[in-house]
Amino acid sequence: MPIKYLHTMVRVKDLDASIAFYKLLGLVERRRMENEGGRFTLVFLCPPSMDDGHADVELTYNWDGDDGLPSDSRHFGHLAYTVENIYETCQHLMDNGVTINRPPHDGRMAFVRSPDNISVELLQEGDALEPAEPWTSKGNTGSW
Repeated sequence: MPIKYLHTMVRVKDLDASIAFYKLLGLVERRRMENEGGRFTLVFLCPPSMDDGHADVELTYNWDGDDGLPSDSRHFGHLAYTVENIYETCQHLMDNGVTINRPPHDGRMAFVRSPDNISVELLQEGDALEPAEPWTSKGNTGSW
């Protein structure tokens, strides 16, 4: 029986803040669905190179709030993306107020969290970059 990956869904409390975060990562909005009857919005984002829907993140926003959204979404696991330059990406995120929870000490991997506490892994595309300051000296912050 064939199977095909569709998307990863995450529930969000603040749709605008969440979209802004994922756009900082370089994702683009591919489509949006407003459901008046169900009182929710779905926003599908993906890397520009994957605009065929094979790497979507679906943000689900409940218009009347979402008290069921846990404060620690660690049970979810994480989203993972490769980036062209892990150091430049992390600096860009930091410059825009994002905390780097696990800096790329090794030139290969970093973790950040979305406004809704979703853990996002960033991996250097190809071989790891040479370890470099200030990243090798930065400690971990919070959980990742």
